[in-house]
Amino acid sequence: QVQLVESGGGLVQPGGSLRLSCTASRNIATAYIMGWYRQAPGKQRELVAQFTGGGTANYADSVKGRFTIPRDSAKNTVYLQMNSLKPEDTAVYYCNAIYRPLPWGQGTQVTVSS
Repeated sequence: QVQLVESGGGLVQPGGSLRLSCTASRNIATAYIMGWYRQAPGKQRELVAQFTGGGTANYADSVKGRFTIPRDSAKNTVYLQMNSLKPEDTAVYYCNAIYRPLPWGQGTQVTVSS
């Protein structure tokens, strides 16, 4: 079973940047379409960014223009580059496969606050 490990979260001021990493226990680049989710306190988990089958990416309106998802297939790693962070981006961030979900990792906490 593929294991996912997220890292890179932390406390950042509004307007700042963070780069999250999601590393899989084996190569998933060709087998899964990956995405990033987040869950804020008291809210449902939401999808914020995902690769498409055509190799491009889609983003939730709330993060469009600020977040991107670079990938390093050689390292089995998917990143979430987050720029111009806002307090409403505060959440636990998870990666997972979109259409064939894998066991969820522990996530990584992102807190945007001054």
